Amino acid sequence: MTKAADTLLAATRANAPCPPVRSLLGEGDIEAAYAVQRTNVERGVAAGRRIVGRKIGLTSPAVQAQLGVDQPDFGTLFADMAVPDGGLVAAGRLLQPKVEAEVALVLGAELPHQDCTVVDVLRATDFALPALEIVDSRIAGWDIGIVDTVADNASSGLYVLGGTPVPLTGLDLRGVRMTMTRAGEPVSEGTGADCLRGPLNAAAWLASTLARMGDPLLAGDVVLTGALGPMVAAAPGDRFEARISQLGRITVEFASEGEEL
Repeated sequence: MTKAADTLLAATRANAPCPPVRSLLGEGDIEAAYAVQRTNVERGVAAGRRIVGRKIGLTSPAVQAQLGVDQPDFGTLFADMAVPDGGLVAAGRLLQPKVEAEVALVLGAELPHQDCTVVDVLRATDFALPALEIVDSRIAGWDIGIVDTVADNASSGLYVLGGTPVPLTGLDLRGVRMTMTRAGEPVSEGTGADCLRGPLNAAAWLASTLARMGDPLLAGDVVLTGALGPMVAAAPGDRFEARISQLGRITVEFASEGEEL
């Protein structure tokens, strides 16, 4: 496990992709993959990075079938991964970025229960925000299986949050509709129901899973609940905008080569 963690960390520091790490951990050994993820998260904290929440991945049945799994996965969000709404991502900051639109929840209370329910999530959530997750992979060519993506912090990169909080009262997160455009052209569509049959279900799964691991979601945590539609590859010069009904719009741009921030 140490070699896998070292390989992924070296790829991050060198900003150069590495081969898959599943051969170092064993096919399907998700427990070992989470141990690798935890090792590099702890290294990040020791280096001064601040944890601000979690992200959920693999919420789409189609993607689960592609990777041969029957459950989502999760990764850790750090403060230095945040990009402002309308912000510019420097060329070369990420290796092979892709963009997906999501619902973000911001918690006002801890979720300590191993059998967390949707009602628990509703009561603990302060507000929702529209979000863009910019996923990335340290694995060359996105040649990943479930073990690779879990070990690689669930293929985390950066994230963008909207700035207008929306309380959950009267909000139908399962029924929200999302359209994401690139340079004004639609490239991804979906609904809240496409995210594990609803973002609240995804959040309850995450809360239960983390509580069983002894590392529960805390007040103030940001939770990216999972993609509402297909992720789309990003290239220098691209501008993405997502509109999520009931929540609002959110944008991000990718700087062209040589463009100053």
